[in-house]
Parts: sequence; structure tokens; C-alpha cells
Amino acid sequence: MNLRYKTFNYNTYANRGMTLEHDISLANEYYRCNDIAIVYKKPTPITIAKVNYPSRREAIIKEAYFKTPSTTDYNGIYKGKYIDFEAKETKSKTIFPLNNIHMHQIKHLENIMRHGGIGFLIVRFTTINKTFFLPAKKLIEFIKTNTRKSIPLTFFEKNGYLIKDKYNPRVDYIEILEKLYFSGGNDESTN
Repeated sequence: MNLRYKTFNYNTYANRGMTLEHDISLANEYYRCNDIAIVYKKPTPITIAKVNYPSRREAIIKEAYFKTPSTTDYNGIYKGKYIDFEAKETKSKTIFPLNNIHMHQIKHLENIMRHGGIGFLIVRFTTINKTFFLPAKKLIEFIKTNTRKSIPLTFFEKNGYLIKDKYNPRVDYIEILEKLYFSGGNDESTN
């Protein structure tokens, strides 16, 4: 299988978060190719308003609108369990601003957990090159018990799980899932 690496202009607002998403997409492809898990990035629902048809094979979307707010970035299945998660990046060295995740996404993660699925957040602090797995349960507890508008790095260090960079896959979040939810003996296995 030939994996292609895209290059991004990291200085634009539109591509913020794309390096983490790219790493996760490569990890998901690795998991699928090695029959470990089936996880995909969810498409953003849009309504196409204008299309330019220079030829039948080269239709170009000129104008489109978001149909509804999207839920989270990724979903799939691992060892028979539904997983659903959001991936975010921050340039801050010390905080993750809560305005980076929307209330409808948090509600969605709550619903996933209530129905027996596994919900979580993957956050990369790009400036210090640290990526964390934070169970949705911990995220929701933080929001309910704090008035802060950001989550401090220390919260991720205490309540999250550092995802160490690897060669393949680079962002091995399945390793954390395995330890938390499938090894037994951990309180996260009950969500």
C-alpha cells in the first residue's frame, strides 16, 4: 500500500489542526490495513449550492453550505466496541481553550458514553510536541466542576494519557484504548 504524505500551509486558520488529523488518518489507515480497528474520519455534511461544469469529468463546487453542525471528527469500531472522538491542536504551551470544542460535540460524546460507546478527545500541544488522550468522562467532569475557559496542561498530565510518538503508527491511540478499556482492572472500562 502506497501512503502519500500531504504538505500543509500550517500558518493558515483553515489548516489549523491538520497535522494531528493527518497523523490520525495515517494511524487509522495502518489500523485498517493490519486488521486492528476500523476507524474513519467523518465527512462534514454540506449542501452544494453552485457547481461549475467545465466538462463532465471536472465538476467544481463553487459554493456550499454546512447542513448541520458536525459532531466529532472520527468514529469506528475496535474489538466490537464503538469509538467516537474529536482531534484538536493548540499552539499554547500551557492551556487548551474550551472554545476549541463546541457544546454540541460535548453533548454528542455524552450520548456516546450513555449508549455504551467509548468517547474521547485527542489533543496535541503543538509548541511542546505533546499529544494526549483524554477520556470524554474526564472532559465532561472538568467542564461541570470548573468555570475556567480553558483546560490547563497539568489537567491533561494528571487525567489524560500521553500518546508517545512512534514510527508506525505515529499517533497510536489504540494502545491507550487497549490499556484503558480492554485490559481489565481500570476504572475507565466502565466509562
